Amino acid sequence: MIFVDRIDALGRILTRILRHMATELRLNMRGDGFVKVEDLLNLNLKTCANIQLNSHTIDEIREAVTRDNKKRFSLIDEDGELLIRANQGHSITTVESEKLLKPILSPEEAPVCVHGTYRKNLESILASGLKRMNRMHVHFSCGLPTDGEVISGVRRNVNVIIFLHIKKALEDGIAFYISDNKVILTQGIVGVLPVDYFQKIESWPDRQSIPF
Repeated sequence: MIFVDRIDALGRILTRILRHMATELRLNMRGDGFVKVEDLLNLNLKTCANIQLNSHTIDEIREAVTRDNKKRFSLIDEDGELLIRANQGHSITTVESEKLLKPILSPEEAPVCVHGTYRKNLESILASGLKRMNRMHVHFSCGLPTDGEVISGVRRNVNVIIFLHIKKALEDGIAFYISDNKVILTQGIVGVLPVDYFQKIESWPDRQSIPF
């Protein structure tokens, strides 16, 4: 039997609910992605540790948020009411980018903008661009996987890095945003960021140029 830590399991279900399940669970989610912690703790769901969500406490919610090393969540207190949201990664379409995220208005705000992927995906990406898939946005990192300040936005085990020409994309009117945990996001053009905006592609971690 595999032991799953109670708080880690709580963090996992919070991620699923706040990014993908709020609508089907009929949670009252604001345009900026926040929901009441009290409403979350009233849900009749079990975590992967087989613990009822409604048996958890507000302090455990706080601990799950603090412990999350990718800083996926934000907590705020409004008029004595504790609210929580996922900082990015949503598939829920009622969340509004302008309320959830900070717009990037100049390339100087994102001097590095990279998308990590795998060799097996590269042919498809070069044929049709980067797609947001079932999420609201295509995700980018503000640094390379080994950069100490990068906490989210790129997996450590990727073997291909795509560098974005964000100046060109912004000049062409494509909107970009940055989340509270420093993930760069865009809806591209109807959910796709074309290859025209790729600056260069390198293998990772040996950083050999990949022609495209």
